[in-house]
Amino acid sequence: MLQRDEFRRSNHSVSKLVVHLVFVTKYRRKVLDDRALDWLQQLFGMVCVELDCTLVAADGESDHFHLLVEYPPSLSISDLVNALKGRSSRELRRARPDLAARYWKGVLWTPSYFAVSAGGAPLATVKRYVDSQRGG
Repeated sequence: MLQRDEFRRSNHSVSKLVVHLVFVTKYRRKVLDDRALDWLQQLFGMVCVELDCTLVAADGESDHFHLLVEYPPSLSISDLVNALKGRSSRELRRARPDLAARYWKGVLWTPSYFAVSAGGAPLATVKRYVDSQRGG
């Protein structure tokens, strides 16, 4: 059961919206090394703060990245995804030119994404799953 202080409150709503996102590299190219995964985790956290979101968990492997994000009802998932994917692709290219050479024709992510509401499972369970991605 959620505690009262776990809800997002505004003038007109009370919410707890959490989405599990998965971004896949173009053609599943193995572009992301451990340093890039750590860097992306930090960048995604900063972008979430700028969008008034909370990055609950984030991790990935060489060809995909999982995020668990709590977001406000005023922000659409597609806008959240566009901000996260666009900024990460541009800034990773600048920060790691060695990886940019492995992008597919200058593109890091596929145009598609996976999004599922995390409301059906306990957040701790989904967070454990996301956190376990790099190790297994």
